[in-house]
Amino acid sequence: MVKIARWNDDGGTQTGFVDDGNCFAVAEGRTVNHLLDAGLEGTLAIAEETLSTINPVPLRDVQLVAPLQPATIRDFVAFEEHVEGVRKSIDGVAGVVPEWYEAPTFYFTNPHTVTGTGEVIGIPAGCTDLDFETEVAAVVGHVTGSDGRNLTVQDAHRHIFGYTILNDWSARDLQRREMKVSLGPCKGKDFANTLGPWIVTADEFENLHDDEGFLPISMAVEVNGQHIGQDLLSNMGWPFAELVAYASQDSVIRPGDVLGSGTCGSGCLAELWGRNGTQTPQPLKTGDTVRMTVEGIGTIENTVGSRREAITRVPARKRPRMQR
Repeated sequence: MVKIARWNDDGGTQTGFVDDGNCFAVAEGRTVNHLLDAGLEGTLAIAEETLSTINPVPLRDVQLVAPLQPATIRDFVAFEEHVEGVRKSIDGVAGVVPEWYEAPTFYFTNPHTVTGTGEVIGIPAGCTDLDFETEVAAVVGHVTGSDGRNLTVQDAHRHIFGYTILNDWSARDLQRREMKVSLGPCKGKDFANTLGPWIVTADEFENLHDDEGFLPISMAVEVNGQHIGQDLLSNMGWPFAELVAYASQDSVIRPGDVLGSGTCGSGCLAELWGRNGTQTPQPLKTGDTVRMTVEGIGTIENTVGSRREAITRVPARKRPRMQR
């Protein structure tokens, strides 16, 4: 199994591979972006050379950081069960809109606020309903001869370099207000995303796909050691290759792009609030620990920090509509 990671050690951030409890750094100057540009086959060759020639550092002695600095992050909403529950929580309406079934839907989130496992996640200003979202993300790599545009599903599958865990942190009270404007979440989402603990290369999952391309691997989340939810990645409405292909239509994907699955069934609090009719379990608070585990990838864990006390809303100015 090839795991690509970044870690802080000896005063700097290293890039390399994790194997058997040890970290093997690639040559100085090489980054995860170099590996993504080399493509999956090239990276596997680099890993083989690195693991056989480099003196490792024990994983227990380093602090992992986010395994890459994404070029972009597209986050889909691909789990029907999640849509049913969270729509009731956010909009107060039951069911799934017919448009969800017609095509995958995603939004772009902030690549500059990505965090790694072990980091403290502060509560954004004005938020009282902090939540998490349990997701798997595909990482795009280079494919020789492809410009990443208008991909077929088969070609899109080849662009999937690897997989990592994604926690799409969510300020639900801010999100509820924002989505009434029918433009999607902004400050309710852009304060933090967690990726990690590493990228597992796609070849490790190749024999696990079913006949339609879905991956039946388990996803689970707990808060303070208490089980919250569990689902299978194969319960997505579309396999990852179809999400990547859709993202590329009349557009482009590039190495370093990250595409999230969206939250799995029972993978967040808001979905449970919608189903239960009350905020049970309660929103996250300072000191809570969120732990997500995905079969074949690993575990990420983060602690909730303090709330930033500030007023950030800026009301619109109601002005006369002068035409001249």
